[in-house]
Amino acid sequence: MTNLYTQLVSKVLFRLHERLKGHSTYKMLARLEQSQWLSSQQIAQIQQQRLQQFIADISNRSPYYQQLFKAEGLSASDINTIADLSKLPFLTKQLITDNQQALCSEPQHTLQRYNTGGSSGIPLIFYMGKARVSHDVAAKLRATRWWDVDIGDPEVVLWGSPIELGKQDKIKKVRDTLFRSYLLPAFEFTPAHIEAYLKQLQQLKPKMLFGYPSVIHQLALAAEARQLSLAELGVKVVFVTSEMLFEHQRAVIERVFNCPVANGYGARDAGFIAHQCPAGSLHISAEDIIVEIIDNNGKVLPTGESGEIVITHLQTQAFPFVRYRTGDMGQLSDTPCSCGRGLPILAHVSGRTTDFILTTAGDKLHALSLIYVLRDLKEIRQFKIIQHSLTEVEVQLVCVAPLSESLATHIVSQFQQRLGTDCNVTLKQRDVIASLPNGKHRYVESKLA
Repeated sequence: MTNLYTQLVSKVLFRLHERLKGHSTYKMLARLEQSQWLSSQQIAQIQQQRLQQFIADISNRSPYYQQLFKAEGLSASDINTIADLSKLPFLTKQLITDNQQALCSEPQHTLQRYNTGGSSGIPLIFYMGKARVSHDVAAKLRATRWWDVDIGDPEVVLWGSPIELGKQDKIKKVRDTLFRSYLLPAFEFTPAHIEAYLKQLQQLKPKMLFGYPSVIHQLALAAEARQLSLAELGVKVVFVTSEMLFEHQRAVIERVFNCPVANGYGARDAGFIAHQCPAGSLHISAEDIIVEIIDNNGKVLPTGESGEIVITHLQTQAFPFVRYRTGDMGQLSDTPCSCGRGLPILAHVSGRTTDFILTTAGDKLHALSLIYVLRDLKEIRQFKIIQHSLTEVEVQLVCVAPLSESLATHIVSQFQQRLGTDCNVTLKQRDVIASLPNGKHRYVESKLA
């Protein structure tokens, strides 16, 4: 019966859902499921053809890239290969912020507005067209099916984005119930929350979990401490993303849930970049995503060398992401995967850590719950949160203008609501916030870790 219902959702209901939204998800999915079995050389040819079409499109339609090509003395025909991308400058969060309107190839009101979680300390507002949304859903569906699960199978999502958590209206509740996708907020991890989540897992018996590795790891540890067997739930796979997955976390999750952990690498801004197959490789969605690895000077590094990950997303015609600097570190591999897919491999990714901090009562709190207090405030350019003790938290801020008393009071109040009213929250304005030695920005630091 479960199998039949899953087929109803994946083959009928979700297809209808995507069609009504004007998405070409299933058309893209069919293409991706065929191309993944091509040789690496054939996939590279597809990628190059798509790049040429993409560059021709944005050089004609995006005011930002029209002006850039003119200023650089370039034409679309000058960008034929991935190597030719080096003729174009990198795209950064600041450039996107400064050129939001000019980047749009379509009227802004026809696009979907998104913002990032601010994990780099600099929240980003950007836009997506339907092709980009369709691709990212299709690429995720393809990777999900690698593990013999599909849309419609019972799924529990442990997530923290207010975009997801803020849309729990009646229509979405009905839709999620229909698709058997159940969202559990990942911000607070008090004993009461943990107890409730463990009970919900036992009731829902999901075929797959999806969420932050740190949260699922904490949940697994809590179950183990309670001598609660989650192996009997029948979870087939745990999908993790948005943070660095550490091997000790993987080991605990796999032991407690008695199923494999599938790591994924992507971001709301950069797209669904790579996902782990059952053979263990992190495969890049290379038909539509180009990954470059660069050194500190911006020079492209050869396969096997570690550097910053730079993304060109070929389904972002409406709001182009070309040579976008992710701030994450990684390296490529040219070793073929035993699964037989010709998709290239991202050998290693680092730099996506999201810490827990502690409330004054000693309960764990997901750091993103504090980040979301700050990320959408137009008065704040950058931030860093430092927990010195259970009752002492410092918030460093780079502001557009001196912080008003009312806004400062609001920030302190929001922090104390989450951390405890007896927490002393100190706001400190800075001209700059120092980066780590590798150039990355650590947005949350706990001295209690």
